Amino acid sequence: MKLVMYTQRVEIVESYGERRDCADQNIPRFLSFCGYLPVPLPNIPDITESLLLQMKPAGIVLTGGNSLVSYGGNAPERDETERKILEFCLKHEIPVYGFCRGMQVLLDYFGCELSNVSGHTAVRHRLLGKYEGAEVNSFHNQACLAVKEPLKALAWTEDGVIEAVAHRDKRIMGTMWHPEREAEFAASDVEHVRKFFG
Repeated sequence: MKLVMYTQRVEIVESYGERRDCADQNIPRFLSFCGYLPVPLPNIPDITESLLLQMKPAGIVLTGGNSLVSYGGNAPERDETERKILEFCLKHEIPVYGFCRGMQVLLDYFGCELSNVSGHTAVRHRLLGKYEGAEVNSFHNQACLAVKEPLKALAWTEDGVIEAVAHRDKRIMGTMWHPEREAEFAASDVEHVRKFFG
């Protein structure tokens, strides 16, 4: 079984003085359903890099949660960790799939600006573009309205919010929807991930 590693959000528990890494249990459930062995990564850059070197994953998933610090977030350790993960994966040709914040990480890394948007939290949208007609969930307040090379837009909503991107040359893709938040995992998401990671 191929190993796919995934990042975690940072939860700040002030009463204990703790910064906790955590992830929705549906993330490993989804990856397992797709046929992979899911393993979480800590938001500690050096340890994460050592894990990637030792475990040689078939792919990485950059998950949702936490805004980027440059857009008002409060988890700089996560920003640093995911940037190092992306650089490592680009160097070692490891596929990267980012959803929601994960796609925002990809956009930011490749110089695409995010904007505050309304009407995209706890709703569903129909897509235009490559996945035209598909209905997806939406849980974000920030989005991209125009991408630049080497990324290309694959799908967007009627109000111009880009919902899916891919790198023109590398195995890097992002979606703004959460595949793990569907009551029943969508066959299209499962097929997409299986084809992407192989």
